[in-house]
Amino acid sequence: MKILVLGGTWFLGRAVAQAALDRGWSVSAFNRGRSGTAPQGVREIRGDRTVPEDLSALAHHGPWDAVIDTSASELAPRDVLAGAKTLEPVAGKYVYISTVNAYRGWPNEPLTESSEVLDGPADADADYGRLPANWDGPDWYYGRQKAGAERAALAAFGATRVSILRPGVILGPGEYVGRLPWWLRRAEKGGAILAPGEPEKSIQPVDVRDVAAFALDQAAATGGGAFNVTAPIGRETMGGFLTACLEATGTAGHLVWAPDDLLVEQGVQQWTELPLWRTHAGVWNIDSSGAHAAGLRCRPLTETVTATWEWMQGGGKPVEHPRWAEHGLSMVKEAAILAKLGA
Repeated sequence: MKILVLGGTWFLGRAVAQAALDRGWSVSAFNRGRSGTAPQGVREIRGDRTVPEDLSALAHHGPWDAVIDTSASELAPRDVLAGAKTLEPVAGKYVYISTVNAYRGWPNEPLTESSEVLDGPADADADYGRLPANWDGPDWYYGRQKAGAERAALAAFGATRVSILRPGVILGPGEYVGRLPWWLRRAEKGGAILAPGEPEKSIQPVDVRDVAAFALDQAAATGGGAFNVTAPIGRETMGGFLTACLEATGTAGHLVWAPDDLLVEQGVQQWTELPLWRTHAGVWNIDSSGAHAAGLRCRPLTETVTATWEWMQGGGKPVEHPRWAEHGLSMVKEAAILAKLGA
C-alpha cells in the first residue's frame, strides 16, 4: 500500500504513519511542519491545506492507494472539500477521521451508526453553525463543522470510496488533550483522590494505536462506510480506569467516590475538571458493533494507561495545545469536596 497521511506528526496522525510503516507500507505525510515530527521513514511534503497552490503541488506527488485525513479538526468543510477534490484523481480511497460530535444526539442519548447526523453543508465556511453569545442550548458548532466535512469527503470521492471514522475519546501515548495524563499525575501525588460518580459506570475510551490500525484496515478495504470507533459498551469502567492509574504510577493513593449530584452542586465542570466524567445519558452509550465486526480491536484500557505512563516517564511530551490547560481540578477545590465527604 502507498498512502498519504494528512498530518502525520502528532498523536493519531503519527500513530497512523508509524503503524503503516510497521506494515511495510510506503507513507507520505502532508503538513506545515509546525507541530511534532513524522516517524523516520515517512516522506514529508510541506504545505498548507488551505492554500490551493500547495494542494496542487501535493497532488503531483501521487498517486496513492488511500488518503487518511487526521488533521482536519480545525478546518472548515469547504477546506476539506477543496483538498479532497484535488486529491480524488490521484487517490483510490479517502479515510476521514470525524467524531461522535457529528451526531445530533451526542452526548444526550445512545448512538448507533444510523443515528441522525447534524446538518452541515459540504461547502460550509468556518462561520457555519456559530451560536449567538447568549445561546444556552446545545453547542452544535463543532459537530456541524465535522458533519459538513464528512459530506465534503463524500462529495469528492463518493460513498464507495470513503470510510468515515467517528471516535469518542482517544487516549494513549502522545495525547495532547491532557485527560489521561492529568489523571496519572493526580494518581502519582497519592493521598485521597476525588473519584467521580460510580465506580461501575461504563466508559468507552479507545487507544490511539487501535484507531490507527482500524484506519489502515479501512484504507485497504474495499468499499466505504461510517463507523463509531469506541471500546465496547460495558467492558471498561471508571473504577477500573482510575485503579489502573494508581497501579501504573505505583503510589499509595486511594479513591474517594463522590456522587454525581454532589459534584454538580459543587460546580465541578464536567468533561474538563474531572476528565472523562459526564452525567449525560449518551456520552458512554455508543454502539460500535459495526466497527468491531469490520475488524476494530480495542486493547484493555489498563494497557493504554500503562503505555501512556511509560511514555510520560520516558520523557514523552505532547505537542503544545490550548486544550491541555482546560483539564484538571485544582487541589484546593478537590480538598473542599473531599472534606464534605469526610475524607
